[in-house]
Amino acid sequence: MSGSIVLLNLAGAVALLLFATRMVRTGVERAYGDVLRLKLRGLLRNPVLAVGAGAALAIALQSATAVALLVGSFVGSNIVGGTAGLLAALGADLGSSIVVKLLSFDLSLLVPLCLVAGTVLFMSTERRDLLQLGRILIGIGLLILSLRLIGEASHPLRDSRLLPVIIQYLASDPATAFLVAAVLTWLFHSSVAAILLFMTLAARDIVPVELGVVLILGANVGGGLIAFMLSRASPPKSRIVPIGNLMMRGVGALVALLTITLAHPPLDLLGDKPATVMVNFHIAFNLALALVGMPMAGLVAGMAERAAMMNAPATPAETLDTAEVSALDAGALTAPSQALANVTREVVRLCETVELMLTRIIELYEAADDGRIKALAALDDRIDRKHQAIKLYLARIAPNRLSQDEALRYQELIGACIKLEQVGDIIVHNMLVHVRKKWERGLEFTPEGWRELSSFHAAVLANARMAFNILVSRDAGSARRLVAEKDRLRDLEKAANASHFDRLRDGSAKSVETSSIHLDTIRDLKQINSLLASIAYPVLEEHGLLSASRLKGV
Repeated sequence: MSGSIVLLNLAGAVALLLFATRMVRTGVERAYGDVLRLKLRGLLRNPVLAVGAGAALAIALQSATAVALLVGSFVGSNIVGGTAGLLAALGADLGSSIVVKLLSFDLSLLVPLCLVAGTVLFMSTERRDLLQLGRILIGIGLLILSLRLIGEASHPLRDSRLLPVIIQYLASDPATAFLVAAVLTWLFHSSVAAILLFMTLAARDIVPVELGVVLILGANVGGGLIAFMLSRASPPKSRIVPIGNLMMRGVGALVALLTITLAHPPLDLLGDKPATVMVNFHIAFNLALALVGMPMAGLVAGMAERAAMMNAPATPAETLDTAEVSALDAGALTAPSQALANVTREVVRLCETVELMLTRIIELYEAADDGRIKALAALDDRIDRKHQAIKLYLARIAPNRLSQDEALRYQELIGACIKLEQVGDIIVHNMLVHVRKKWERGLEFTPEGWRELSSFHAAVLANARMAFNILVSRDAGSARRLVAEKDRLRDLEKAANASHFDRLRDGSAKSVETSSIHLDTIRDLKQINSLLASIAYPVLEEHGLLSASRLKGV
């Protein structure tokens, strides 16, 4: 087999590995992302639990980078401190190494099981949670299959004349090997994928164990570099975690590289096979980094904050956030299609503001203060201004110049605009009142009650995002799923209320104190979900999928 064919097969196997990793992460984020974020916010307030929470989330998402960016955004929003955020990132690095260990076992039997089960789920249901579970299973199956393909594609490389020369050079120059691994990991945008590739080559006796360990260290630095580069455009405070994590990874990897190069520790204590040594060394390195990082996290977070603020713009981000730009160009009123496109852009901005309000309100249920409450109320004022501007703009479009399709879109945009304004009012005039009541009286939900509320909110937020996408894409399949979700939300509401009354009967003091807040919040969220689901009705009606009273069966 020619060298080009071998490299092509290897590139295809690596591409499948990257795609499968992303597929699993996307499925987890879509199905459980909002719930995981809510739980993570609570755990990060305890520095000891922060490491474990970061590790668990990295295992779920199969990406330490995603966790570092997520936690960084929490720090940027003042939800948690930089120290706790950095500890969570170190825990995520440890969780990522555990993922590599799990994938190093012989899991070939899971390939057909995951692919069959995932495909059946994905193609036989329209429930979003089951669809994403199917996506996750398919991704896991493809991930394990890609590892086997990498092994098969790399087998002919052992007979290559050029590869031994390259390997020998890298083995004799650890610094170059370290840098090559770091750059390759950054290009992959996945430390898990890069390390699995190195391990597979080592298992085929292509990479010696000493070189493999150096490549592992380089991959760890490359993994930190990914989050650092992806956060370049983020606000300064949001960059504290990626910068601090890269600092600790970089210093730790350099110390380990010097130790291995100068002291030549007995690596055979970590295993009897090169791939086993590499994965165990990867876990040991990240575990040591987490243990050393616990007492040093505060110092490193302070250094990272100073580094992040060095190039901060003079104008604060908050000032930019309050700037409003209108897409409602009066010059386009003579061209109805262009005018409706402008209105669509402006309604999409309304959607973004509503999504921000819906995201922030649940954060205030956890930790409220007067400044954040006022900031959320100010967003509703923005919605009211845009809602008024859109109505006046639409009123200036001459109805007799609209085609039938344009007239339908006209009504659809008016309806969506009204519903979005109503959602903003519910959040501010209802839910924000509950927040103030809870905050001023010092009330606390029971753990079970909070789980019910946060899960219900996560489902509504996911449906809101689907509704906003439908407004632009007008996809009939998504519209059907969104309206069908109303039935699931109705069942969730019944289960949450029944569980709440069970706690009341058991005499739980916290349940009694927060009873009205709990029930009213569930009611408000359900009302918001109904308003947003109705955005899908014009699409369903256009495709003949909506009857006078309910969704048609297909």
